[in-house]
Amino acid sequence: MPGLVVFGRRWAIGSDDFVLPGTFELFLRLLWWLGIVVLYAVHKGQFSCPGGALLHSYLLVLLALLAAIICTLCALVYVSMQGTISNPGPRKSLPKLLYTRLLLYLPEFIWAVVGAVWVSDSSVRCESTVINVILGTVIASWVIIVFTIIGVLIVFDPLGGKKTFYLTDGLDRNLESSQSGQLLYNVKNTATRVWEKRIRLMCCCIVQDDDHRVAFTSIAELFRAYFSDTDLVPSDIAAGLILLHQEQDKMESCPKEPEEVLCHSPSSLVADDLDIELENAAHYMLFAAAAYGWPYYIYTNPFTALCKLNGDCCRSRPEDCDITGSDRRNFHFGSILRITGLQYRDFIHISFHNKIYEIPFFVALDHKKEAIVVAVRGTLSFEDILTDLSADCEDLTLEDVLENGFVHKGITQAANYIYQKLINDGILNQAFTIAPEYKLVIVGHSLGGGTASVLAIMLRNSFPTLKCYAFSPPGGLLSKALAEYSKRFIISIILGKDLVARLSMPNMEDLKRRIVRIVANCNRPKYQILLRGCWYEVFGGDPDNFPTELDGRNDDALTQPLLAEESLMVHRSPSYNALDGESHLNSPPQYPHLYLPGRIIHIVEESSSRRLCSSDIKYSANWSNETVFSSILISPKMITDHMPDVVLNALNSLVCSIPGGGGGSRVKCCLGLHVQYS
Repeated sequence: MPGLVVFGRRWAIGSDDFVLPGTFELFLRLLWWLGIVVLYAVHKGQFSCPGGALLHSYLLVLLALLAAIICTLCALVYVSMQGTISNPGPRKSLPKLLYTRLLLYLPEFIWAVVGAVWVSDSSVRCESTVINVILGTVIASWVIIVFTIIGVLIVFDPLGGKKTFYLTDGLDRNLESSQSGQLLYNVKNTATRVWEKRIRLMCCCIVQDDDHRVAFTSIAELFRAYFSDTDLVPSDIAAGLILLHQEQDKMESCPKEPEEVLCHSPSSLVADDLDIELENAAHYMLFAAAAYGWPYYIYTNPFTALCKLNGDCCRSRPEDCDITGSDRRNFHFGSILRITGLQYRDFIHISFHNKIYEIPFFVALDHKKEAIVVAVRGTLSFEDILTDLSADCEDLTLEDVLENGFVHKGITQAANYIYQKLINDGILNQAFTIAPEYKLVIVGHSLGGGTASVLAIMLRNSFPTLKCYAFSPPGGLLSKALAEYSKRFIISIILGKDLVARLSMPNMEDLKRRIVRIVANCNRPKYQILLRGCWYEVFGGDPDNFPTELDGRNDDALTQPLLAEESLMVHRSPSYNALDGESHLNSPPQYPHLYLPGRIIHIVEESSSRRLCSSDIKYSANWSNETVFSSILISPKMITDHMPDVVLNALNSLVCSIPGGGGGSRVKCCLGLHVQYS
């Protein structure tokens, strides 16, 4: 629902968000009150000890104070349970109850001070049990007060004052156009500064230069534009994701036509091509995973990795190794050697240098596939996250091939950095001097997959035979024309419901629209949605059938926002541009559509059987297209399906299922696909 307005400003909490925390505090207060009642009843008439009169008065006032707080909490929880997310009318009295509850903190604070003074008074000679109970009461009071202050800071919205004015007065109350424009400009400016401060605070541990400052401003503008047009609080978003997940599971359980109609007969050329590319992908995924260095190696070998790496750190590194950047104790290089199985002499160049728009990579000779492999690391640092979030569009023009192609700005700058290193520093020339007959292969996972794809496009004219394998690349990467061009030499491998492969600004706008729609039109209270959703996520079962106002509406009616939806929109969002027939119809979209690179192999989990110490998961793979990834899917696996070890295990499983496939990986297949590196 719209954020709660108290003390003249909006807060990042709704009037229906007090059910669960209020019930928890009510439970504690009831136990507390009963404990004091028992203490008073047991020691009634025994307050003749020094300080006992003060103790008697303290307990009586504390009982009355706790009773008042309990009554207020009961009313607060009851009122907060009324209505629905988009119907706060039954909760209109909640601000008054909240003022009452906050007012009771003043006597509680005073009485906590009195209790602390009484406990610390050396002249008190009452029973130790009584003193300990009073001490516990004082501590409990202070703990609740501290947690309340922390909660207030968490739900504090720095834009609350301006947003409240914007929501209540609007821009249509006798304001001249210049005044309304200035007001909107001030609101946007303030929102951008707030987001920029938040980003700087998150990145306070890294050295900040001009590139960082430009990135901070760009990312702050992105977040401001995305969040400024809705009046949702975090719990609304959580409820929306829960509802979308259950709705999605209900749709998947219904029999329907498959989204991907593809030929996959064993004798077809398509199947042969797919099998070959899967074997190549499983092989090159090792290089993409190795680029992560020791964090990945330790993550996949938690019990033995440190012992093995400690043995490697004592070895002297060959002087002819071209290594830049910091690699303390040889952990990164040692991990890369163990994961890939290569020798020192097989590496042409390794860069551990990491800044914003400058990500680590290595160039190595792969004698098994007769390839020069450029492996680009994925996201592993704050600098990498800033590169990911620099999601503005940038032009990429290819001479004699393509003009006016759009690409992800941050990833393109990272690709350009590696391009300059490979070409200007003569790294590729050195590699082809050693192995002139080898082909060039560029690989990477996640951010590395996106960077590898753009880098491959840049190098394509100079190396016409190059291939690129992009594992779980970000979805908002290339314009339509560039994506079509890249199908000649780039293969993207996507596992299951991977979130990153579906991340693009239009998809995020679509997700926001779906959240607003399903939240605004659900006829259940938020606390029921959250409780049942948590049960479903943890214990499974059948999705709940939450009734909504969308039920029974025809398709034409569904193309227009409902009144409840409009109440959650501050102003028209780009996600509603396509739905609004009156305004913004002819304006260009704020976010151009960007797509996954190259041809797409989509790996899907078919079945899973869990045993005591392992799990047996079966996968299938098909050639897919970009339309399958035009919407973000909500699932617990949307994150795990992106992890490099999960992708590698899925590829190894598929290679093992290919007749005559697997090769050296056959032993790994029989061992349950949990790859271990010697």
